[in-house]
Amino acid sequence: MKIALIQQTNTSNRSANIAKLENNIRACAAQDAQLIVLQELHNGLYFCQTEDPSVFEQAETIPGPSTESFGKLAKELGVVLVLSLFEKRTYGLYHNTAVVIEKDGTIAGKYRKMHIPDDPAYYEKFYFTPGDLGFEPIQTSVGKLGVMVCWDQWYPEAARLMAMAGADILIYPTAIGWESTDAADEKQRQTDAWIISQRAHAVANGLHVVSCNRCGYEADPSQVTNGIKFWGNSFVAGPQGEMLAQASNDKEENLIVDIDLSRTETVRRMWPFFRDRRVDAFGDLTKRWREE
Repeated sequence: MKIALIQQTNTSNRSANIAKLENNIRACAAQDAQLIVLQELHNGLYFCQTEDPSVFEQAETIPGPSTESFGKLAKELGVVLVLSLFEKRTYGLYHNTAVVIEKDGTIAGKYRKMHIPDDPAYYEKFYFTPGDLGFEPIQTSVGKLGVMVCWDQWYPEAARLMAMAGADILIYPTAIGWESTDAADEKQRQTDAWIISQRAHAVANGLHVVSCNRCGYEADPSQVTNGIKFWGNSFVAGPQGEMLAQASNDKEENLIVDIDLSRTETVRRMWPFFRDRRVDAFGDLTKRWREE
């Protein structure tokens, strides 16, 4: 299967961001991509650098304007799209939600971000209620997609549960970057940890992993921090953690990658981690901490 990751910069002009996305989707489809993944909260700026009640006006229902417009595009091009939207569920209840659009333009399913960070420049708990749909793959014409979102990518339990539910591939729309005052060696450690953690999910579960990050600088409106330089590096890893393709850390790119989903069976025969898991001894994983 040929997949595409769209790594781009965003501005406060949402219409221009969406128009650029649509052009990139068309470009990827012209290169025969069947599955196209967009970055986290792709329609606008990453607004979680501050806590601003007016930002809730950007949220939309699902179905809604984005699923309708991108659905028409998916149907026209015959591609499966992975969107990332600010979902308004009802008054005062909002989620960070990934939506999978089938190639006929319909909604195949959605996933609400389960792990919500609350750190300087990433004040997501102000905006997003933790997801309540669990870790359930979404069935599509190109396979069962284990879609999660950004902060979820640090948790091996989440990746494992998606794999155990039959996901053919793990997909992470992402918005992560550096605070500009961090030293160069610290920035490198952060990026390396991000890549290593997700490649480890590929190895542990014998699956391809797709991580699509944004790039470019976005200022902090409050000026409390020096803003975020999103580090790009969107990538696809194979079932042994091998790096199949990787974008730069600072350029807009459409990453087109051929993957062979049948490798999951081949790799799991060689490395039978699911066979050897001691599920009878893992009960304490449901606890917050194990006391001495």
